[in-house]
This record gives sequence, C-alpha cells and structure tokens, in this order.
Amino acid sequence: MGLFERYLTLWVFLCIVAGIGLGRLFPTAFQAVGGLEIARINLPVAALIWLMIFPMLLKVDFAVLHRVTAHWKGIGVTLFVNWGVKPFSMALLGWLFIGWLFRPWLPAEQINSYIAGLILLAAAPCTAMVFVWSHLTRGEPNFTLTQVALNDVIMVVAFAPIVGLLLGLSSITVPWGTLLLSVALYIVAPLAAAWLVRRAILRHETGLARLAQTIKALHPVSLTALLATLVLLFGFQGGQIVRQPLVILLLAVPILIQVFFNSGLAYFLNRALHSPHCVAGPSALIGASNFFELAVATAIALFGFESGAALATVVGVLIEVPVMLAVAYFVNHSRGWYEARPGILSYDECCPSTGIHPPGV
Repeated sequence: MGLFERYLTLWVFLCIVAGIGLGRLFPTAFQAVGGLEIARINLPVAALIWLMIFPMLLKVDFAVLHRVTAHWKGIGVTLFVNWGVKPFSMALLGWLFIGWLFRPWLPAEQINSYIAGLILLAAAPCTAMVFVWSHLTRGEPNFTLTQVALNDVIMVVAFAPIVGLLLGLSSITVPWGTLLLSVALYIVAPLAAAWLVRRAILRHETGLARLAQTIKALHPVSLTALLATLVLLFGFQGGQIVRQPLVILLLAVPILIQVFFNSGLAYFLNRALHSPHCVAGPSALIGASNFFELAVATAIALFGFESGAALATVVGVLIEVPVMLAVAYFVNHSRGWYEARPGILSYDECCPSTGIHPPGV
C-alpha cells in the first residue's frame, strides 16, 4: 500500500480543514465554482471525477470475464452481497439510525438527504482500492480482477434502478434525468474510454509494461483530483460542519455497521460453501467496500454541493481505509480457523504463489 492509501484518512481530514478554511475565507469563489453547471452536472467536479476514476479503470481487464466460472462460489457470494444485500441493508440502517434514532440531533431538513447519500454510497461496489485490499489478504489475483470487471459491467445497468428504487422507498423525489446522465457520465463513458485506451496501449509489443507505466504516471493525477474534490465539497459544507460537528460522527455509525455486517456475511458464506481463503478474503472486502468516487459525484449532481447527501458520501471516504484495514486484519488472522473447516483447500493447494498481480497493483 502506497503512502497516500495508507494515510488516506489523514489526507481527507486535512482536506476537511483546508476546505472549511478556504470556504470561509473565499465564499464568493466557491459559489462561482458551484454555479458552473450544465443539466445540474457541475463541470469542475465532473472533470475532477474523471481524472480520479479513469486511471483506476485502466486496471480493469474485461477479457478476464471468461474466467468467471473458475471460482463461481466466491463470485456468486460477492454478487449476492454487493447487489442483493448491501444497498438494501444500508437503506435499512439509514432509516433506523438517521431517520429515527438520531433524528433529534440532526437538522430536520437534511434527514432525507443524509439517507439518500448513504444509499448512493452503498449502491455500487468499489473498483479500485479492492486491488490493494486483495493484495493485503493474499487474495487470488485472477478472482479479484474478474470480480471487479463483472461488477463494473453490472454497474452500468443496475446502479440507477437500485438507487431509484431505494430513494423512492425513502419518499425522496428521484430526478431520473440527472440520475441517468450521471450513470452515463461517471460509469459508461469512463469505462468505455478506459477500455479503448487500454486496448490501444496493449497493442504494442511491450504493452503490459507500457500499461503499468501509464497507470503509475496517472496515479498522482487521480489522487490530486480526489483531494481537490474533497476541498471543494468541504468548502461548501464548512458552515454546516462547524455548526454541527456531531453530524459526521452520527453518519459514520450506519456506515461502520454495514461494512462489518456485509464483509462478515460474505466471509462466512464463502466458508459455508467451502471457498478457499484466497477467494473468501477479497470477496469479503469487495462485498463491503464502496465506490465512493461515484457516490460523491452522483450526490453532488442530484442534490448539490451543500446537501446532506454529499456530506454523507464524504464520511464514507473519511473512514474507508481504517475500517477496511480492520476487516483485512480479521481476515488474515482468522485464516487458521477458516481453513480448519473440512473440505476447504489450503492456500498453497488452491492459490500457489506466482508473484503475479494485475497491472498497477
């Protein structure tokens, strides 16, 4: 794990401080940036999200989808948790904690917006950081790559319907035009562009080496875009956060619960189905992690910079690394217990060490 990924929570905290400070010092400049919109899509944020997402998507090799049956049990468990459990469990936790238990301590006008942000956060699985989590848990690299590629394909068609359904059940008006435009802008277009660029690079004789170099060169751009997006977001949210710092802590509660619940569910289901540990580890982490870049962009597009939805998605960014590191720690230290179940192959039997990982990992 690189320096940035290891201390992501620290950088996010510094962006909170910088964003709040700059927002209070230069409110006119932030309002001007917020006004640069077309069809409710903020153009500076759209550009930053593209710079953030595109290098990550270059890692995804859709050619590996033919291997989807190699570890079909792990694939099935992860798909079930990602698409059949996680969005709905997060909506339930949002209704329970934000809509009921914590309601007296939250601004009444933002309750539905907070719930919407939590739903957006959980409605799409992570596509980039999971490579890091898989590496830390000695995950089977081909399983991880296949799972990420499959999730990206499913996201194209499933993200908008799931978000629309859960927002509707939460009595939140769904701006379908903006939602579908967000899917096209932040999922379909960057996926297609990354696939075309990856294909063009790999045509060269030294394609794999060039691809790895390209991903490495773009990595700082991606990180800078993430930090700039957070500074912008907290520049708009600063006043609300200063007035009610308790909001961030309360929003973190359902996020933490859903991460531990979904990772545990995926891990134990894999063990029950006798999946090897090198599949169960990344399955648990993919099942629990969120595509927070997409969530932040969509929340801003649907509800605006100053919305509770945008703030809720950024809380997910704030706690992503420490929580996922805790899950990886549990997975690693429970390997002996996991493989003690009869019928489960050991790591060396199922996933012999090859030293091969997807480009850029």
